[in-house]
Amino acid sequence: MLDVLIKNANIIDGTGKPAYKGSIGISGGKLVMADGSEEATAVIDVSGKYVSPGWIDAHSHGDLILGSEDAHLFKTTQGVTTELTGQCGLSMAPVMPENLAAVQNMLSMGTTWFPDDMKNWSSFARFLEYADQQKLTANAKMYIGHSSLRIAVMGMANRPATDAELDRMKGILREAMEDGAAGFSTGLIYTPSCYAEEKEIIELAKVIAPFNGIYASHMRNESDKIVEAVEETINVGRQAGVLVDISHHKMLGKPNWGKQKQTLALMHKARDEGIPVICDQYPYTCNMTTLNACMPPWYFANGFHAMTDQLKDKDFRAKLKAEMEDPATPYDNYYLNAGGWGGVYVYSASKTPEAEGHFITEYADSIGKDPWEAFFDMCVANNCETGGVYSSMCDEDVCEIIRDPYCIVGSDGLTRSWKEKGHPRASGTFPHVITYFVKEKKILTLEEAVNKMTGRTAEYLRIKNKGLIKEGYDADLVIFDYDKLQDTATYSNSNSITEGIDSVYVNGVLVYKDKQFTGAAPGKMLRHNA
Repeated sequence: MLDVLIKNANIIDGTGKPAYKGSIGISGGKLVMADGSEEATAVIDVSGKYVSPGWIDAHSHGDLILGSEDAHLFKTTQGVTTELTGQCGLSMAPVMPENLAAVQNMLSMGTTWFPDDMKNWSSFARFLEYADQQKLTANAKMYIGHSSLRIAVMGMANRPATDAELDRMKGILREAMEDGAAGFSTGLIYTPSCYAEEKEIIELAKVIAPFNGIYASHMRNESDKIVEAVEETINVGRQAGVLVDISHHKMLGKPNWGKQKQTLALMHKARDEGIPVICDQYPYTCNMTTLNACMPPWYFANGFHAMTDQLKDKDFRAKLKAEMEDPATPYDNYYLNAGGWGGVYVYSASKTPEAEGHFITEYADSIGKDPWEAFFDMCVANNCETGGVYSSMCDEDVCEIIRDPYCIVGSDGLTRSWKEKGHPRASGTFPHVITYFVKEKKILTLEEAVNKMTGRTAEYLRIKNKGLIKEGYDADLVIFDYDKLQDTATYSNSNSITEGIDSVYVNGVLVYKDKQFTGAAPGKMLRHNA
């Protein structure tokens, strides 16, 4: 007898093939290809609705809020059943007690709290002991973040690693891979990852190669020097012999729109050479990160507090403004990418809540200040713990990238708190792929969109037994009403429940139905190569 029999479904199996009518069984957490006549403890008729594999978030920061109510709200309500965490060089482990404050300072961009047990996570294995005890409504795999790794070994030092420091990082990373880490990620615009030379990245990536690990990179540049950044990222894959995932691939700043023709060509050329390269993307034309990303990263070597103190100085502000206005200053300049303060939207500034929900020019006008002074004063008041959304991309580029066969879907959502404003990608990426690319733009079929969120993602990112509706695969499923499916998250109301998702199953257990959680938490921490 089956545990569950789902009858009269429009089945999208995750391969990209056309949907078909049929039935699906669940037994012992696994899928059974049923004919509809089987006996089952629960029989569900889903006539008129679609059933697909659970949606896989290829780029998540969910390890920062693992097991929390916020995690359930951000992921499960949009149909995500598995997430790849530890992205952009930011991961919750490893942690060395002497550098705990530094790593928490860095990770605060993505969480409002830290577990007391964090001080004990000097190894990935020790982190997993904690993670395995959390109530998960989605499965998770985790990369080891380069910034976290670097802080564990050498703090926030702004210099290349010594041979001894590099050997220590390699040892920690090797142990993590042995214990099931998915690979290694970098965030090469963020401190301290940005302090590393290419050869450091290559040497660390070589560690993950014997484990079939993945190198995921937020590259050094996504604007004026994006072509060079893609070349560097691919070269890491070439030299280390690893699969490369270019994180949240996009072209920032109007002068750079259209460069995806060059970057995608580089990806295809690399694949022709035998270097496995893919990219992930979120389906929006605005990017999001901290407002600190507007400023040159080298000023944050000593942390947010030190930068806050510097920003109180009038002469320093003038110097910083000149650097930020100069396109020749060597960093990925989000201020210029957004076309100035009129394109920078404040989503998080807890000490100055009147700034939230406004572009900086609007906020400055409302308080009668110059935009630069308004920005600097806001940073000081909030100890540089602020978040921004940047109007930097164009629709044509986004559409061309998602059509590429080697592009999959990742939210890149910073999910600090459901109560905070943020970017709609955090709660709406996956339904938005369907409503935007399938319903509105008509550049993907429904089956193609689902494939990029399920089967193709599982294949590219080496996630076993997930991503397909296939006999014996894990019973991760999303049941949805295509006509009613609609992401409701917007830039002004960023955290909002998706319409049209009927049910979500994880490992054969119903976790979400009719916008209500069941209380079940069957999600698991997945081990790479397990």
